[in-house]
Amino acid sequence: MPTEPRREDLIYDWNTVDAPPKPTHKAAFDDESLRDGLQSPSVRNPTIAQKIEILHRIHALGIDSVNLGLPGAGAHAVAHVEALAREIVSTKMAIDPNCAARTLEADIRPVAEIQQRTGLSLESAVFLGSSQIRLLVEEWDIRKLLKLTIDAVTFAKKEGLRVMYVTEDTTRTHPDIVDQLYRAAIEHGASRVVVCDTVGHSTPNGVRKLVSFVKDLIRKTNPSVQLDWHGHRDRGLDVINAITAYEAGCDRLHGAGIGIGERAGNCPMDTLLVNMKLLGYIDNDLRGLMEYVRAVSTYTEVPIPKNYPVVGSDAFETATGVHAAAVIKALARGDTWLANRVYSGVPADEFGLEQVITVGPMSGKSNCVFWLQRHGFEATDDRVDRVFRAAKQANKVLTDAEIRAALTA
Repeated sequence: MPTEPRREDLIYDWNTVDAPPKPTHKAAFDDESLRDGLQSPSVRNPTIAQKIEILHRIHALGIDSVNLGLPGAGAHAVAHVEALAREIVSTKMAIDPNCAARTLEADIRPVAEIQQRTGLSLESAVFLGSSQIRLLVEEWDIRKLLKLTIDAVTFAKKEGLRVMYVTEDTTRTHPDIVDQLYRAAIEHGASRVVVCDTVGHSTPNGVRKLVSFVKDLIRKTNPSVQLDWHGHRDRGLDVINAITAYEAGCDRLHGAGIGIGERAGNCPMDTLLVNMKLLGYIDNDLRGLMEYVRAVSTYTEVPIPKNYPVVGSDAFETATGVHAAAVIKALARGDTWLANRVYSGVPADEFGLEQVITVGPMSGKSNCVFWLQRHGFEATDDRVDRVFRAAKQANKVLTDAEIRAALTA
């Protein structure tokens, strides 16, 4: 009998050929589903109870921090943020919360008050626009930006808040402006700064250059300051940009469930986590990924596209004869490891999912046999032929009811 090949020899990974060394710093994640994600024009704002469930789904994935909202938006926002903060306290949830605020005392003060009432340490994510195009529209200048920055950071620190300083549209901002703003924020007490690809402009090369620039600034100003990346997907480069940002030295990456957010949306946290795990950058237990995505989708009323990576209904389903036959042969060996990889670049079982074989016009008889056996039928020639004929006459994948009807026709 020939010797079975080692599993590590079954897949030749071109991704690792001449690849640079893996980053050694911890990859952390900040979930924006309950704040930036809700800026999408298509979302429904979840109830407090629904937000609390989403919060627990976020925590279950081992996500490090979560944006609870923008209390400066009014009494409704304050009530939601405070309820989420109290849930974290009462359940002793191991997650680091933050709240968004414009660089205005009126926005920062409600964050401080929630911290005081709940006893939960909050990070205030104070943000302002920084690119020249924004300055032109708003009729701002760098002196105004510096004053807003210094006043906001100073006030937040005085109120006992940790400060995450955020510039919008960093990826289109002149380096002189980036240097002045971040230096001012760090010198006045910001412990974390965030570079933002607010309009999804950046390419991976731009990410590397910008992150390198800000990392150098941090080293010269206060090396203990942490650096975050926040990206949008207007050009569809959001996930690779976030990964590139981590590889370039960012400490924490932002994202939202199924990529909800303004315009084309934010970097999808689910897809980002999947790729970071497959790259070996994290070891989070992601078997609860589907529950997280379903909660975000259900409560915001944003549907999951059928062909969405990993959690879409088509992601691990095949009705194509040749492809299904390979999966079926692997399953017949009793080898789920092989079945989850022979026709998939993502091992379904690592994310709490499984391969699905269906029957349709592109199917072979092996699909029919598999369906019959899985549903308790003996796969006789007559039954296989009946299902096969029905599949070839159809213009789509057959439902279970349609297959059962074919068996009795």
